[in-house]
Amino acid sequence: MNIRFTDRLSFKQTRLGVLAAFMLGTLLGLIQVMVDYRAQNAAIDDEVQAQINVSLGPASRIAYNIDAELALELVNGLLRAPPVVRAEIIDNNAIALASVSRPMASSPYRPVSDALFDRRRTYSQPLFVSHAPNELLGHLVIEVDTFHQGANFLRRAGLTMLSGFILSLVLSLVLMVLFYAMLTKPLVRLIDDLLDMNTGGDDRSRLPCPDHHERDEIGALVEVINRQLQSIDVNMRQKLRAEERLRQYLEELEIIVEARTTELQETNAQLRRSNQDLETSREEALGMARARSTFLASMSHEIRTPINGLLGMIGLTLDSPLNNEQRQQLTIAYDSGKVLVTLLNDILDLSKFEAGKLQLEAIPFDLGALLEDTANLLSQNAGKQDVELTCRIDPLLPGLLVGDPTRVRQIVSNLLSNALKFTEHGYVAIQVELEPLLNGGQQVRISVRDSGIGIAEEALESIFSPFTQADAQISRRFGGTGLGLALCKSLTDAMHGELSVESTPGQGSTFSVTLPAITHQQAATFEYPQPCKVVIWNQQGRLQGRILYEMLRHWRLSCQLLDYDAEQLPTADLPDADLWLLDSAVLARQLEQHQAAVPRLLVCPYTQLLSAEHASSLGIAHQVPSPPARARLARAIDHCLGGQSQQTEQARAEPAATGQRLLLVEDNIVNQMVAKGMLTRLGYEVDVAEQGEAALARLETSDYDLVLMDCNMPVMDGYETSRRMRADPRWRDIPIIALTANALQEDRQRCEAAGMNDYLAKPFKREDLQALLSTWLTPG
Repeated sequence: MNIRFTDRLSFKQTRLGVLAAFMLGTLLGLIQVMVDYRAQNAAIDDEVQAQINVSLGPASRIAYNIDAELALELVNGLLRAPPVVRAEIIDNNAIALASVSRPMASSPYRPVSDALFDRRRTYSQPLFVSHAPNELLGHLVIEVDTFHQGANFLRRAGLTMLSGFILSLVLSLVLMVLFYAMLTKPLVRLIDDLLDMNTGGDDRSRLPCPDHHERDEIGALVEVINRQLQSIDVNMRQKLRAEERLRQYLEELEIIVEARTTELQETNAQLRRSNQDLETSREEALGMARARSTFLASMSHEIRTPINGLLGMIGLTLDSPLNNEQRQQLTIAYDSGKVLVTLLNDILDLSKFEAGKLQLEAIPFDLGALLEDTANLLSQNAGKQDVELTCRIDPLLPGLLVGDPTRVRQIVSNLLSNALKFTEHGYVAIQVELEPLLNGGQQVRISVRDSGIGIAEEALESIFSPFTQADAQISRRFGGTGLGLALCKSLTDAMHGELSVESTPGQGSTFSVTLPAITHQQAATFEYPQPCKVVIWNQQGRLQGRILYEMLRHWRLSCQLLDYDAEQLPTADLPDADLWLLDSAVLARQLEQHQAAVPRLLVCPYTQLLSAEHASSLGIAHQVPSPPARARLARAIDHCLGGQSQQTEQARAEPAATGQRLLLVEDNIVNQMVAKGMLTRLGYEVDVAEQGEAALARLETSDYDLVLMDCNMPVMDGYETSRRMRADPRWRDIPIIALTANALQEDRQRCEAAGMNDYLAKPFKREDLQALLSTWLTPG
C-alpha cells in the first residue's frame, strides 16, 4: 500500500518534533543573542572608559601646563585605538589644545550595527589635578565608532542562529529515521498483510504481528484486529442465513402485496367517485349559499321599503291629535313594526356571518356612554313598573376605547331586551368592569344580571343556537324567534371575545361578555360636577342609590346615602346638604315642606318623570331619567347648584333647523310622504324629485343645503346622480345622504364610492334622521 511521504505518521511526528525543537532553539538562541547584546553594549562603554582612565592623568597635567605638543601626542596615541575616530583636549576656556579625527569605517552591515549600538558615542571627562581638585582645567573628549564592536556581535549572533538551524535539521533527520523504523514501517507491513488476507475462503488465518512489537501498541492492535475478524466471520455466516430466510419472506410478501394492490386499486376508484360526488355537492352548497345571500339582500330591500312607509306613516300619525284608544292601537302597531325590523336585521347579520361578509369597525367610542344610552332607551320602552333597571360603569374604565360601537350596542341591546322581557319583577342590572390580563393587557366585562325566570341547566348549551329557546312554554308565553342570543354569540366571537351565562331557574340569569380593551383616551369624555355635599335618598331594597353613591364618591363629592322606608320617612335631624338626589316623585311630594331651600334632583324611571310645572311646584330643580347617564347627571348637578332651569337646557338642546332647504330624491310615493312629513315636522323646507334626472334639473334652478338620495330609482339611480353632482363644481360641496333599503356593508361602500357623505338604512326613525341632519347641516 503506497502512502504519501507527507501523510506518514513518521513525517508528521518528525515535523511536529522539529517544529517544537526549532521554535525552542530559536527562542534560546534569541535569548543568548540578547544576553550577548547587553554584554557587548556594556563592553563598549567599559573599554572606552578604561582608555579615558589611563589618559586622564597625563591629560590633566597637559591641561595644567598648557602643553600643546604633549596634548597632540596624547590624542594621537588615543586615535590609534580602532574604535576611536576623534580625540581632543579642551582647556577651561573651551579652546582645543589638540584635536585629531579620522573617518568611520564603511560596511553593508553598518545600518544593522548602527541601529543596535548607535552610529557613534561621545565621552567627555573633566580634568583636575590632585593639589587643586576644585579647579576645572578642561575636558578630555573621545568619540568612538561602534561598528568595530557591532560587527563582532553580528558575527557571533549569526553563528549562534546558524548552529541552531543546523542542529534542528540534524534532529529532524534522526527523528524521521527513528519514527519510520519504530512506527511507520511496522504499520505499513501490518496494512499490507491485512490487505493480502484471503477472507473469502474457508481458511481464515490470523494476521501476523511485526517482529519486536508483540508487547507494544502495535501488537495490541493486531490482537484486536484478529478478534474483530473472527467476529466478522461469525456475523457474515449469520447474515447469509438471515438473507436466505429474508428471500423466502420477500417471495411470500410479493404475493400478499399483489393481492392488496388489487384491493387498493378498487378502493381508490371508489374514493375518486366519492370525491367527485363531494365536489359536486360542495358546488351545489356554494351555489345555494350565494343564492340565499342574494335572496336575503333582495328581500331585505323589498321588505324595508314598505316597512319604512308603514312605520313612517304610523309615526307621523302618532304626532297628530288622537284619542287614547287610537294612540294605543297605533303604538302597538308601531312597536310591532320595530320588532319586525329588529328581526330582519338579525336575519341579515346571521346571513353575513355565514357568508363571511361581516366587517367590523375599529374606531374610538365611549363604552360607558353607549351602555347608558342603550339602557335609557330600553327603559323608556320596557313599560314595567315593578322592574328596577340599573347601569353601573366601572370608575376605572377609560374614556374612549377602540372597537365597533354598533356591534357592541347590538350585543348589549339584545341581552338587555331579553333580561327585561323575562323579568316580571325585581331588577335588571347592567354593569361594565375593567379587568387586567395575565399577559399585561386588559379586557372589559359587560354583565347583564336579572331576577327573572332563569334558565334550566339542560337548556344552557343550546340557547345560543339560532331559532332556539329554553323550552316551548317560554316561546308561547313571551314570544320571540331565538335569534338574539345566536347573533350575540356570533358577534362576540368575531370580536375575539367570550359570551357566557350563569342561571338558576326561578332566581334569574347573568349573561357576561368579555371583549379586548384597547385604550384610545384614558380621561373621561365629560366634566365632573363642582364639589358639593349631596344626600342620596334610596328606598330600601333598591340598587340605584348605591351605584350613585359610588359614582359621586369617585367624582370627589361629599356624599351620604340615606336608606329610607316609604311608609316612615326620617324627616327629623336631616343632614346638611347642598343638593338632594330623590329616587321617586312620591318621595318628592312627601319632602315638599322639608328644607325647601335645598335644591332637589329627581332621578327616577322615565315613566315616572313629572311635567315641568309639576316638578317646579314640588321644588325639583331638575329631572334625570333612570338609569342616569353620567354626563347628563353631572350637568344636572351643576345646573341645580347654579340655578339654571331645565326649560333652558331643553330649549338649548333642540336643533335650530328653520329656513334650511332640502331636496328629497325618492321614487316611492309612500316613502316620499313619510320622509317629507318627518322633515317638515323638523322645520325644514323640502322639495321632492322622483329620480336622478329630475333631481339634477331642480339643482339647476334652486339652491339646496342637503340632498337625501334614494339609491335604486328608474331612469337614473342615486349612484349615477351622486357621481354627476360630484363632477360638477357647483354641487361638489353639497352633503348627500343615502336613504336606501340596501343594508349590507358593500352597499355602504358603494355609496361612499359614488360620492355620498353618509348613509341611513330604511326604515329609519325621525330621531336617527334628525341626528344625521344635525351632523351635516349648520344650525340656522
